[in-house]
Amino acid sequence: MTTRQELRPDPRIRSRARRAITAPMVAALAVGLAVTAGPVPVQAAPPVVAQEWGSLMYRSLTRQKTLATLKSTLTMQQTAAVTRTKEVSQATAGLAAAQARVTTAGTAVTTARARQAAAQTALTTAKQKLTKAQKKRPVSKTAVTKARKTVTAVTKVLVVRRTETQKATTTLVTAQTAVRTAQTTLTKATNTRAALAAALAVTRNRIATLPTAGAYADKAATMSRDVVNQTRTGFVVADTMTVYGTTVHRSVAYAFRRMVDDARANGIAISGGGFRTKERQIELRKINGCPDVWSAPSSSCRVPTAIPGRSLHELGMAVDITSGGKTLTRTSPAFKWLVLHAKAYGFVNLPSEPWHWSITGG
Repeated sequence: MTTRQELRPDPRIRSRARRAITAPMVAALAVGLAVTAGPVPVQAAPPVVAQEWGSLMYRSLTRQKTLATLKSTLTMQQTAAVTRTKEVSQATAGLAAAQARVTTAGTAVTTARARQAAAQTALTTAKQKLTKAQKKRPVSKTAVTKARKTVTAVTKVLVVRRTETQKATTTLVTAQTAVRTAQTTLTKATNTRAALAAALAVTRNRIATLPTAGAYADKAATMSRDVVNQTRTGFVVADTMTVYGTTVHRSVAYAFRRMVDDARANGIAISGGGFRTKERQIELRKINGCPDVWSAPSSSCRVPTAIPGRSLHELGMAVDITSGGKTLTRTSPAFKWLVLHAKAYGFVNLPSEPWHWSITGG
């Protein structure tokens, strides 16, 4: 519970809070929350439940952006899938062409080898005839000369045939290398397409199963009391940060910032007093005439004021909201806006105090 008389934290506390720097609330909040500050103090991390609450609210408030990003990714993947399919088709055609060239080159090698073998046989026969002509008596110079010319001619043919075989063999080797390259290209294209198809399936599934913003916020709401209870045990002032002049716990900072920004976008200016120390809570109990600082119920005070150690202001998880420097009433435009929208940012109103908004409504 809070008081109309105390809508802003003690200036001394606010000054200390502004100098305090906190680590990012969670990895998911790091992208969305930027708060200017100095050196980071040594401190314990907030309870896991508080980090989870902040993460859920961040995902709730960025759900539309997340969905747009996923849809954009899906479009790019679908475009890429068309390209990858074309690449597979081209690689398949390339491999078929390379294999055809191997077949042609193989036939050419077989033909060249056969012609070389025929030339080799012809040369052997020509040499045998030359030998026979040389041994025949009486020797016929004309026959010997003719046989020598035949050997010379056939030798030249054999040289040509050997060259042809070498060229055909080289062409075959080149074609075989091209086949291996084409096969590698096809395998790579096929694997790339398969990987992209898997990525497409993941993206489609993420879009189909992406919780609504309300689902995220509702889940966070179920954790809010645990957040308060677990945060209270180890809370230190360094766990707070200042957002637009209002000091709040860093686990709720992003949600509060978004609420202020979105309200402003709707023509509603909101601010207020957030964190206050236990010492300040004690002062308020005295100022507001509570019968006993430590035991009297808040309702017994002139203005309801929580017992020290029980106020959510002491954790920076409650804000006494003002608009245009004025305390909210039930007729304030800001109050009406908050009634419609504050739940989406994780803030709930304490029915007896139109100005008091916290993560539990207490």
